[in-house]
Amino acid sequence: MARARRRRVKPALGPFDGRQVIEREHLEAAIDNMPIGLVLFDAGKRLIICNDRYRQLYGLPREITRRGTHLREMLEYRLGSGSFEGGEREEYIERVLKLVEQTETSVRVVGLGDGRTVKIIHHPIATGGWVGTHDDVTEREQLSARLEQQNQLLVAKEEQLRTQNIHFDAALNNMVQGLAMYDSGHRLVMCNRRFIEIYGLSPEQARVGTELRQLIEHRFDNGLASDRSPQELMDQLLRKRDARDVEQLVSQLGDGRSIAITVQPMADGGTVTTHHDITEQRRTEAKIAHMALHDALTGLPNRVLLNDRLRHALTRARRGDMVAALLLDLDHFKNVNDTLGHPCGDRLLEMAAGRLMNVTRDTDTVARMGGDEFAILQMAISQPSDATALALRIIDQIGAPYQIDGHQVVIGTSVGIAIGPTDGTSPEELLRNADLALYRAKADGRGTFRFFEHGMDLQMQERRTLEADLRRAVQAGEFELHYQPVVNLESGDVRGFEALMRWRHPDKGMVPPATFIALAEEIGCIIPLGEWAIRQACATAAAWPEPLEVAVNLSPVQFSTPGLVQVVMSALATSGLPARRLELEITESTLLQNSESTLATLFNLRALGVRIAMDDFGTGYSSLSYLQSFPFDKIKIDRSFIRDVADGVGSLNIVRAVAAMAKGLGMTTTAEGVETQEQLDAVRSEGCTEMQGFLFGRPLPADEIEALYLAPRRIAGGSSSQAAA
Repeated sequence: MARARRRRVKPALGPFDGRQVIEREHLEAAIDNMPIGLVLFDAGKRLIICNDRYRQLYGLPREITRRGTHLREMLEYRLGSGSFEGGEREEYIERVLKLVEQTETSVRVVGLGDGRTVKIIHHPIATGGWVGTHDDVTEREQLSARLEQQNQLLVAKEEQLRTQNIHFDAALNNMVQGLAMYDSGHRLVMCNRRFIEIYGLSPEQARVGTELRQLIEHRFDNGLASDRSPQELMDQLLRKRDARDVEQLVSQLGDGRSIAITVQPMADGGTVTTHHDITEQRRTEAKIAHMALHDALTGLPNRVLLNDRLRHALTRARRGDMVAALLLDLDHFKNVNDTLGHPCGDRLLEMAAGRLMNVTRDTDTVARMGGDEFAILQMAISQPSDATALALRIIDQIGAPYQIDGHQVVIGTSVGIAIGPTDGTSPEELLRNADLALYRAKADGRGTFRFFEHGMDLQMQERRTLEADLRRAVQAGEFELHYQPVVNLESGDVRGFEALMRWRHPDKGMVPPATFIALAEEIGCIIPLGEWAIRQACATAAAWPEPLEVAVNLSPVQFSTPGLVQVVMSALATSGLPARRLELEITESTLLQNSESTLATLFNLRALGVRIAMDDFGTGYSSLSYLQSFPFDKIKIDRSFIRDVADGVGSLNIVRAVAAMAKGLGMTTTAEGVETQEQLDAVRSEGCTEMQGFLFGRPLPADEIEALYLAPRRIAGGSSSQAAA
């Protein structure tokens, strides 16, 4: 019989061993259910314990976390799965292996490659090795970061609010306007420093909680009474508040200041008020208003204010009263400006304005219209003779000598008068008719007055028509030059020709120079006309035989504009005429305008080689002084002296003296306007060197000059040449 198999029987556990197993299972369960990862390594860096949370953190399978696994093997797996802090692989392993060798507890927070954040606590143990806890603090760190960010935002907001409060306080207390805020019970909530300053309040008087009425009473107690009583001011402020819109009122303080108060209601029933000191603004506005209606130099009313007063005066005049508009300007005022300077001219205007004020009544208006022109509104006259009396007083007072900076100045005035409403029912019409009367007064010799007459309007219309025709004629080229011979009194030969401007009007025929030259100077047309005359005369004379000269008259207006020397240079260069064959004639009035500038221009022209003649000698002012200032080549004795030279001793003596003086100064003397043989004999006997006049020849067009004077001369010259040959 076979032997029976013996069974191995497990030894039974005693009570103590069973308890250990249970405790161990409890411990392992506790470790595996910990919310943080837990590992225990021995001194050889081999794993002893690893819980499930650790595996989950790093994605480690159980076979990698068996007991005895080396730390390097676990790190290499992590490298493969990406659950490490980053950096070079080998560098990472060596760094961790070195870290675990620390003999002191350390804490570090690392970021994994997948974005998670882990807090690692390394705690060495006495037997070697260490215990490590690994806690996923990603959410905690994110929350902490958000809290930190929010904290920083709060800090920044707090700083911003603090800065804003500082700025608000600074702005509030440095406002130009005073500001005060009241609650719905009219009690002060806050006010700025400027509010206190405007009303002279003390800090105690303007403390928070003070009632509006008390603030107003404090202002009155401090001597800053308003143009309204405290109750009136209080009621008005409340009415402005109840308007439920931004309202403004102006309060006049007892010290003369004007305060603009703006009242704006708030949603809670309170009120915000701003208080702006507009005293200077009011003064500036008043000054601007005054400047807009008054002349800056004399302080007299200007044209705008005069028109306004004229309008009201004419309204009353239609009910039976008469008014007179007197318009005047100062004769020879421009000469004062040019010779003594604009400051003296301004002083003269001020003195003349004072004299006009002295000869008028308080009810009259003296106005400056501009330049040297003044107007007077004479109120409530009973008859035109009242205006006559005033005009005579004006002429007498303005004509009296003035003492200005050591100079005695004598001027005159002319006055034009229009009576309203007969001569005009509007300010514009009345002044226009007074201007027409003034124009007639000046045309009749100045220093007088004229009343408006209806025929004056027709004359002015004719003048305007002539002006329009003249402007058109300049553009259309309707002007031509005629040439009058200048004869040498010793040889009887033609020495040259004076170029004289003529206007061939398409409808009116030839217009005499006396009709249009002065108007051309007045409206500025003489500038292009004068330039054309210089160029045309040079071009014509360039074809004349040597040494015939051409003389061209220059207007005083041409000297007041730059470029005259350049025009002459260009005309000579373009025509090829030698400069010595061009003579430029000026009148004494040219030198009166601006003697220094004119003399400088004359010297520049002389430097070109042209000849300079003084025309109409003896009819102007200070002739002898100008002969000393500039060495003229020729003096032309005015025809007014030549006309009587054969009949009167006075004119003969003047011609004799001028001829002798010119000879002594080395100048040629030309007698203008010689029309009779007796005049010719007289000027020749008195030493004049040249003559010009109808006795020898009238001004003729260039082609007739060629046929009458130059062709025979060329033939004679040709015959002589042939004879000489």
